[in-house]
Amino acid sequence: MDKGGDEAMDRNDDRPDPDEILENIQAQKAKPVGKLKIFFGYAAGVGKTYAMLDDAQDRFRSGMDVLVGYIEPHTRPETMDKLKGLPMLLPKLISYRNIELKEFDLDEALRRKPELILVDELAHTNGESGRNKKRYQDIEELLAAGIDVYTTVNVQHMESLNDVIENITTIRVKETVPDHIFDRAEEIKLVDIEPEELLRRLEGGKIYRPERAKTATQNFFTKENLRLLREIALRCTADKISLDNQSQKSLSNKMANTKMLVCIGPSPSSAKCIRWTARAADAFHASFTALYVEDTKRESLTKEQQKSLQENIELAETLGAEIVNLTGHDLAVVITEYAKLSGITNIVVGKSRNKKSLKSLFETDLEDKLISLLPTIEVHIIPGNVGKRNYKKPRKTLNPETFHLSWQDFWKTLAILLSATLLSYGFQQLNIMNQNIIMVYIFSVLLISRFTEGYVYGIVSSFISVLTFNFFFTEPYFTLAAIQSGYPITFLIMLLVAFITSAMTVRIKSEAKLAVKREHRTEVLYEINKGLLATRGLEKIVALTNDYIIRLFDCSIVFFATDPEHGEDGFVMQAPDDIDASILNSPDEKAVAHWVFLNQKRAGAGTDTLMGAAAFYMPVISQGKVLAVWGISSQKGKLNHDTRLFLRMIASQAAMALERQKLSDEQNKIMVDSEKERMRSTLLRAISHDLRTPLAGILGSSSAILENKHPLDEATRNSLIANIQEESQWLIRMVENLLSVTRINESASNLVTQPEAAEEVVGEAVSRIKHRFPHREIKVIVPEEYLEVPMDGTLIVQVLINLLENAIKYSPDDTSVELQLKKNKEWAEFFVMDQGNGISNEEFPYLFSGNKPSGTKSSDSVRGLGIGLSICKTIVNAHGGELTAKNRDDKGAIFRLTLPLKGSE
Repeated sequence: MDKGGDEAMDRNDDRPDPDEILENIQAQKAKPVGKLKIFFGYAAGVGKTYAMLDDAQDRFRSGMDVLVGYIEPHTRPETMDKLKGLPMLLPKLISYRNIELKEFDLDEALRRKPELILVDELAHTNGESGRNKKRYQDIEELLAAGIDVYTTVNVQHMESLNDVIENITTIRVKETVPDHIFDRAEEIKLVDIEPEELLRRLEGGKIYRPERAKTATQNFFTKENLRLLREIALRCTADKISLDNQSQKSLSNKMANTKMLVCIGPSPSSAKCIRWTARAADAFHASFTALYVEDTKRESLTKEQQKSLQENIELAETLGAEIVNLTGHDLAVVITEYAKLSGITNIVVGKSRNKKSLKSLFETDLEDKLISLLPTIEVHIIPGNVGKRNYKKPRKTLNPETFHLSWQDFWKTLAILLSATLLSYGFQQLNIMNQNIIMVYIFSVLLISRFTEGYVYGIVSSFISVLTFNFFFTEPYFTLAAIQSGYPITFLIMLLVAFITSAMTVRIKSEAKLAVKREHRTEVLYEINKGLLATRGLEKIVALTNDYIIRLFDCSIVFFATDPEHGEDGFVMQAPDDIDASILNSPDEKAVAHWVFLNQKRAGAGTDTLMGAAAFYMPVISQGKVLAVWGISSQKGKLNHDTRLFLRMIASQAAMALERQKLSDEQNKIMVDSEKERMRSTLLRAISHDLRTPLAGILGSSSAILENKHPLDEATRNSLIANIQEESQWLIRMVENLLSVTRINESASNLVTQPEAAEEVVGEAVSRIKHRFPHREIKVIVPEEYLEVPMDGTLIVQVLINLLENAIKYSPDDTSVELQLKKNKEWAEFFVMDQGNGISNEEFPYLFSGNKPSGTKSSDSVRGLGIGLSICKTIVNAHGGELTAKNRDDKGAIFRLTLPLKGSE
């Protein structure tokens, strides 16, 4: 093949395989997701379940694999008749408070995996022993498994409409469904009848039993209520159809132009603001953010307030809001700054109808401040609930940090006031004016506020400083009376200045503490990011991440880098005074982690899924793929929202590190595969000539024997047969070498070594080479001590045979070849020496590559053994050793082979 052909071949070798690329793309495609169809109604009894079963019967008759997962028991015979002929899943029996309940068996449904499954009552709340808290979470799992789902729901169960429904019916619906479930449905089928017909059904006992039907007609099932609910259901269905018909381009433009912000707090009325904002954002096809500002001026939240705040945050997350938590003493300023930086176009705030107080007369309402600070942003005011309120604002309690009392602070206050009094007395003796003495006392109040905890000592010292100034430094002295008429005003101003100075100092200290807290969090994130950037290797990344989480949260952790579906253990790290971390690798905990891998959602303690787990499990996601799953022990208490938010920040850093490691591993694999392909091509080119020469010799000798018409003399005939035998043996050795290098290339990482006596390996190699070259002298020198080397004995024998054959071939017949074995510290050294012409300078760069470029090499030249040396080096490298060559000082060449005495790395 000419040079141009070789270059073209090289280019083709480097070109990626299109079939492989297509296969990788198809492998990376997400598994198919099931389709959801919701049979939607405005009240019970409109015929949702009947319509769903009727549709399922049509699908079943058409040959689809249909399974009835769960249907609520009905008294209506026409509905139950629709179940005939359909395969049904037996309900799961659950004991709850000595009552046996029938629930949907999710695990069995996933095992059966039909094409279509029917699950009634989308808003149902599962029993306590169920995997998920809500039935819509079961349906999400079914959809993720690629199963189509039919289900039913009424309009009053929509989460964002909860307040609207309550205003209409005066009934708070507790079982709700997040709007995103409704939005993800492929099809919404509205099941509608006239309200009059529905009331006739109710009176006829087709919906509820007579005693319950009578109560229903007096409360929920009034004609006015049904008419309004029907209108809302029609509007929801129309909005869904309109949204599906809109182009993606117009949708993205609207999302870019509108961004809403709802301000939330611990008050339950915040839930109304969140739902209103969710409905508005859905109408404008916009995103929205829920902002909670922790006010430094207020007392710490009570447990009841913390619970209410957590419920509001979870509601906002359920409805698709981005949660932001900020800190500041002026709510309006904090909200204003965030709105300006984030490009907010609409702000939603709640307005409680509180009684007027003296304090409210001197304060500007939050909404008024926002309107004045943000004239270009629309502010929407949502009134609080005016009906019966179940929520009572907890009584304010003294915050121990604000009203901190201690003997240490008492003595500090006394010492500073005494020092200020002595200094003021000195000023008085020097005839310095009283204005400067006033400044000394104000400065003393500032120092007291700075070096004591809370407000108490600053406020008390403000009063004491005024009284002390009046008692010691105004006439008449040592009385609290003042002669000059202006002194009362001076005292009042002094008191106000001292009080304001004290309050501002305490506030600055409080904000400084919060700033330090935020700075610490930022510093931790920076340290984690810096550590992950400098860390290579999956185990090191996991160890670093686990170490930081234990230091931050003092909780044991398990890190699953792969799905534990087949029982693989995660990387655990034990925290002091916490549960045994090995529990986190138990089968039950692995099942939770496996669920998180499959569904890409949080689960475990503190969530609505698999609540009985010992840890809180969170996925580490990058580009829509779960790279790993964390499990943080909840033995010391469930993780609050702030902790979870910080964990998500850390998870984003870990995701980047894992993704980077994954890309690095893939790149290394590609490089290794490319190098293997290059070596394979080089190998084929290198042996093409070496194979052709012996085959040509065999063909020539055999042809001479067969085609010669006259009998050959015995010497000639024996010579030709010997030539055939020699060339055949060379081909056999070449094939053995090729098999050896293939074995190494394919399983170098799985090379099995065991201790072998080095002297026996040398003896085996010499014995086999003497059989081939019985007339050549081979000197063997081995140490007296017993030398045991970890190796694959068969491969090393093959290496020594190749080196000895190489030395014999390239040295005169009347010279000897020497094989030495030595121990050099932690290495075993083998030396093969000959007395030939040595290695030329042109051959050294290509000695172990097996591909020496030579334009002068004729087709019938002596076959080379460079390919044998290439194979030898590959085998030695796989053992963690080294193969080198150099010329001897006098004559010939030396090949040095080293192997580690402690095994290959």
